[in-house]
Amino acid sequence: MRDGWAVPSDLTIDASGYAPAPLPFALRLDAGEPLPDGADAVAPLDAVALRDGVGHALAPVSPGEGVLPAGADGAAGATFLPAGRHLGGVEIALLTAAGVAAISVRAPRLRLVRVGRADDAVIDAAIGYLADAVECQGGVPAIAAQEGFADALAVADADAVIVVGGTGSGRRDVTVRTIASVGAVLVHGVALLPGETTALGTVGTRPVLAVPGRLDAALAAWHLLGRAMLARLAGNRETPPMRTARLTHKLSSPVGLSELVPVRCEGLSATPIASGYVPLAALAQANGWVLIGADSEGYPAQSEVVIRPWP
Repeated sequence: MRDGWAVPSDLTIDASGYAPAPLPFALRLDAGEPLPDGADAVAPLDAVALRDGVGHALAPVSPGEGVLPAGADGAAGATFLPAGRHLGGVEIALLTAAGVAAISVRAPRLRLVRVGRADDAVIDAAIGYLADAVECQGGVPAIAAQEGFADALAVADADAVIVVGGTGSGRRDVTVRTIASVGAVLVHGVALLPGETTALGTVGTRPVLAVPGRLDAALAAWHLLGRAMLARLAGNRETPPMRTARLTHKLSSPVGLSELVPVRCEGLSATPIASGYVPLAALAQANGWVLIGADSEGYPAQSEVVIRPWP
C-alpha cells in the first residue's frame, strides 16, 4: 500500500530511535509490489535504518500495516456488480480496475418521433429533453427524421418508440389514430396531472408511449411512465435516488388523479412551484418533484414528503 520496507512486525514491537531493533532482513519495496515470504507489514521509509548492511527498526509496526491482503478488493467468486444495475463512470472504472475487459449490457434503442407543426419550439424542447433523459438512463435515443408518422412507427431498428404531441382530441391530433392504424392502442387517457392525454400502445412487439406536446405534461408522463418503460427494457432494477424534505406551503390536489408537482428544494425544505399547468418560468425554478397519489387531497404545510430528482 505504500513505499517502504517489508519487515516481520513481531520483531519491531519494542523498537525506538533510542533502542533500534535488528531485523533479519528489510527489503525495500515500492507501492504495488508483492510482499516477500517472512514479512507481514511494510514500515515507512523513515522507520528503518541500514547500519553496516543490516536493517534496524526505529519504530514499532503493526501486523498488516501498509499491506493490502489478498482478496481485500473482493473475494474470489463473489458478485462484483449485480445484474440490473446502471453502469456509470464509477462502475466502469471499478470493472476496469478489477481486470474485467468485457461485459454484457442492455442499451435499449428508443426512437423519438414528433407530431405537429415543424416550427413548434415546445415540442422540439420536449424531444431534446427526452433524448437527454433516455441517454442518462442508459438508453440510446434516435430522433426520427421528418418522414411520414406511420413509417416512423414501423421502423424496425428500435426497441420502443416515444411520440411527442398530437395525443389530444383536436382536429389535427392524429397520434392515437395513427398508432391504432399500424398497431394497437392499449390506453388513451391516464389519471395523471399534468399529462391526462398520454397514450400507450404497441406496434408489433414494440411499446409506443405517446406523450402530450405540452412541456410540463411531457415531463410528467416521462417521469411516471417513460422511465419505468426504459428501466424494464434495460433490465434495470435500481430505484431512482430520493430524499425527504418538509413542505413550506400547503399542497392541494384533486382526488382521483395522481399529480406530479415540481418543487424547489433548499436545504431540508421544499417549496411547491405550481400545480395543474406548470408554466415555463415555474419549471425553470424546479430542482425536484413530488408525487401526490390519486387517493390523496395533498399535504399540509410542514409535511415530510419524498423528493424525486429531475434527471
